[in-house]
Amino acid sequence: MRIGRAVTPDATVPGPAARVVVLTADPAFEDTVRSIFAAAIRVIVQLSRLSDGKRRVMSIAEITGLEGDIIQMQEIYKFVRTGTAPDGAVQGHFAATGVRPRFLGDLIAQGIKIPGAYFDPSQPL
Repeated sequence: MRIGRAVTPDATVPGPAARVVVLTADPAFEDTVRSIFAAAIRVIVQLSRLSDGKRRVMSIAEITGLEGDIIQMQEIYKFVRTGTAPDGAVQGHFAATGVRPRFLGDLIAQGIKIPGAYFDPSQPL
């Protein structure tokens, strides 16, 4: 019998991908690996292949930590599908969710300035 597992996340939304990222030699270390993952990974960028065959970024989410054994995250940007063109191309736009990422202060400290309007859901991106 072989103990352990390696998992490649494949999910339609970013949350389940964060929950299945466990690479351990022994299931007894899953909590430790989950804790390391939550501390080391800051952003999940979720891609999907759409009906027109093109891959598109669907969601950008920030890992915010652990609550018990659940990895917590908040979505920052999402793709909003608005329709399909006559040629079959997926139409849509990116929208802010209104959440400012917790790592924004780290970017500012490094001299990277991101306007507040980039996080305003009423403003086009």
